[in-house]
Amino acid sequence: MPPLESISIPDLVTTITEPWRPRDLTQVNDAILRIAMLEGEFPWHHHDEDELFLCWQGEFRVELEGGDSVVLRAGELFVVPRGVEHRPVADRPAYTLLLERPETKQYGS
Repeated sequence: MPPLESISIPDLVTTITEPWRPRDLTQVNDAILRIAMLEGEFPWHHHDEDELFLCWQGEFRVELEGGDSVVLRAGELFVVPRGVEHRPVADRPAYTLLLERPETKQYGS
């Protein structure tokens, strides 16, 4: 059982210096809550499960196959349905929380 203590996301954000390297914050039931800095363009990919993006700080967009995109600002979330090709893009550093299975591969399937 993990220790019973709070996690300060604002403090943790200040320690993240490398984009696209998610850090696990905690496990909740069968999911992992991760945080990542986004900057630039991530490669196109898809997953065999839904992927939740919650913008914690800054602004970024999730580009979807077919040319659509969704812009997220702090406090907004979006779920990419399983199997949909997508890529997050951040013109300036932004931070997202990700809710994923422990075995989810960053670059998808």
